[in-house]
Amino acid sequence: MDEAANTLSSRYARPRMEADPRSGAPRRNIELKAKCPDLARAREAALHLGAREAGVLEQTDTYFHCTSGRLKLRETAGHPAELIAYARADEPDVRASAYHVVPVGEPGPLKRSLATALGVRVVVVKRRRLLLWHNVRIHLDEVRGLGSFVEFEAVLSEGEDEAAAYERIATLANALELRPDDRIATSYSNLIEAGGGAV
Repeated sequence: MDEAANTLSSRYARPRMEADPRSGAPRRNIELKAKCPDLARAREAALHLGAREAGVLEQTDTYFHCTSGRLKLRETAGHPAELIAYARADEPDVRASAYHVVPVGEPGPLKRSLATALGVRVVVVKRRRLLLWHNVRIHLDEVRGLGSFVEFEAVLSEGEDEAAAYERIATLANALELRPDDRIATSYSNLIEAGGGAV
């Protein structure tokens, strides 16, 4: 990865690790997810647009029962684990997501405690190729039991323009030729619970 890619990666690849000590308010993304039968083609289209490679992530997300939103423990090979609580509308269009993220030094004991207290809903295992374009994380995902998907997350850090985030996601969706019928309304966890076929 070259110096420019490292700069992008350090700014946007893991911004959710940073807590906001002033307010405790949730952070926000603008997101879109869609089925994608040809991830290689999607990758080439993103690179042609100017996106940069930021690595391949092997991730296991354990979802727990909760009273509102979604709660998951994310374990990524070679990276610290994260406990992520988030709320997002289940709709296939571009939508906002509000979330809190807590770094987890020892995920094993926490996972056992949450499983005992709340119960495990589902486990999602995926291989994620990460690309970065402006403030947008491009996820090219191969999800065990589901197939291949593209996900965009425009990170709304301080000073980022929300309207510009929507425009960038629209530009990416057009460049990668994502069809409206392929857009996904729910999370991978819901798709697995539904047997892999519901959108």
